[in-house]
Amino acid sequence: MNAFTQWFADRAPGLDVAYKKHMTEYYAPKNFNVMYYFGSLALLVLVNQIVTGIFLTMFYTPTAAGAFDSVQYIMRDVQWGWLVRYMHVTGASMFFIVIYLHMFRGLMYGSYKKPRELVWLLGMLIFLALMAEAFMGYVLPWGNMSFWGAKVIITLFSAVPVIGEQLVHWIMGTLSVPGDPTLNRFFALHVVALPLVLLLLVVLHLGALHEVGSNNPDGVDVKHGPKGNRWNPNAPVDGIPFHPYYTLKDLVGVGVFLVVCAIIIFFEPTVGGFFIEHDNSIPANDLVTPATIKPVWYFSPFYAILRMIPSKGFGVLAMLASIVVLFLVPWLDRGKVKSVRYRGLAYKIALTLFTIVFLLLCAIGADLTQGWIMGLFGASSATAVSAELVFGRTLVVLYFAFFIFLWAYTFFGWEKTKPVPERVTTHA
Repeated sequence: MNAFTQWFADRAPGLDVAYKKHMTEYYAPKNFNVMYYFGSLALLVLVNQIVTGIFLTMFYTPTAAGAFDSVQYIMRDVQWGWLVRYMHVTGASMFFIVIYLHMFRGLMYGSYKKPRELVWLLGMLIFLALMAEAFMGYVLPWGNMSFWGAKVIITLFSAVPVIGEQLVHWIMGTLSVPGDPTLNRFFALHVVALPLVLLLLVVLHLGALHEVGSNNPDGVDVKHGPKGNRWNPNAPVDGIPFHPYYTLKDLVGVGVFLVVCAIIIFFEPTVGGFFIEHDNSIPANDLVTPATIKPVWYFSPFYAILRMIPSKGFGVLAMLASIVVLFLVPWLDRGKVKSVRYRGLAYKIALTLFTIVFLLLCAIGADLTQGWIMGLFGASSATAVSAELVFGRTLVVLYFAFFIFLWAYTFFGWEKTKPVPERVTTHA
């Protein structure tokens, strides 16, 4: 320890202990694969969103009359403003990409199982907070799609019994259409309140993870032995220090990730209208409705569930249930084996099917499937709409069927598993 490190440790011993506990003396399993990049990438994107968001707030005007023009000013007149905004917008989509992959990895390797139930629940709370944060930010540019998207989503709260209409007026701050009060509230929530909630949840998530230790592709906890390993005689036999080994490995993933982000930002920042809709280049107008009102792609699976239910009340309930059921996964899955490597074939097929269903719901919510049906089968527009309804409702049933299957498959002991190794293995 050099003189400065010793001086710092003497005056902030708690920080020195925390650094050792969570970095140099935190022993992670030695068999992490590429799926374990996404947690650190999520942290990277969170930092990007906070830093670029701070610069954007310096020039943004949270009023119905000035919001759209202030965004155009950032894009056209502020030096490097276009780059900062594209980094923020692209970052939002990349955030959800890495979060969805992070959640998928949890389902693959059983990272939600005992003793990591709290880690999973905190992760799901982060997901909810992130969805709220993204929605608030989506409204702020006050383009025509943002305006109408906000109006449609806020109106959904009217489905709440008894207090629905009052709740809608309270969220909007007005009795008619979204306006200055709506933007002011969303701006405050997006810039101050929700980022604080996100940061708190991330700290709790990481703290809970490091308390019980990381899962791994084998789903086998690292073993402690009397001789430990070559780094520490009291450390797990199958673990290696997170720093510097995994911090350096994560830098490789960060480098690849940043190259992909740079290609998107500099060559195709709108990515076919998915990251930034074309209708959002038009100022908000409550008299001009977009041809199709659809959310950003990362909300589209849940929006598709809402669309496929004919009753507004039941549609909202189904959409909420599709998120709430994810919280219950640690208790729905009673299987004794964590990793998909050693689980039964039926679970592997079910998880693969669930992934395909989720992606197809994303396509329906993004209003892509009608065009596919018309293009592939030469169907008329009316036929395509009917076919999409049948197809979409089937997907909704399959989405919830996965969780019912997961409970029944493990509760009744139908799963036939492979032998699990006693120690962590290092095969890919």
